[in-house]
Amino acid sequence: MAIKPVLRMGDARLLRHAENVSAFDTPELHALLSDMRETMQALSGVGLAAPQIGVNLRVVVFEVQHNPRYPDAEAVPGTVLINPVITPLNEALEEDWEGCLSLPGLRGLVPRYLHVRYRGQDERGALIDRTVSGFHARVVQHECDHLDGILYPVRIQDMTQFGYTEELFPGQEMRDE
Repeated sequence: MAIKPVLRMGDARLLRHAENVSAFDTPELHALLSDMRETMQALSGVGLAAPQIGVNLRVVVFEVQHNPRYPDAEAVPGTVLINPVITPLNEALEEDWEGCLSLPGLRGLVPRYLHVRYRGQDERGALIDRTVSGFHARVVQHECDHLDGILYPVRIQDMTQFGYTEELFPGQEMRDE
């Protein structure tokens, strides 16, 4: 399909609350998902939300295989998640560094729930219900935040832990989520 331009922080479309998907297994939905996967892969991202490419629908894709930016991260299976609902399983939080394709070159230390359950649907409308922790939980929370118009800097508690990757981590090559 096509690699799409990713909207950057400051674009008002990133601040909208995305709309639920009501039609599954359609050519339009499959084309959107193909564009999202291709865009995510071309930019070496681990996830992408439809609003990031200007589509105001509650759709995210994510996948983590071996990634030099996250050498200690466990693999996360390739997932299409539509109309997601995330439920924290307890109050345990973990801070870790995040980047975002919509904030190129920046990183921030973001607290996220360590253990979550997420539910939603796949591209055919089949139910997805997973309980996850660690990096998997972080990725799904980050991507689903986009569906509610939330960019990760809003969640940073200490703004001294937010800045350009090259300044925060001199000599390390890191890319955006």
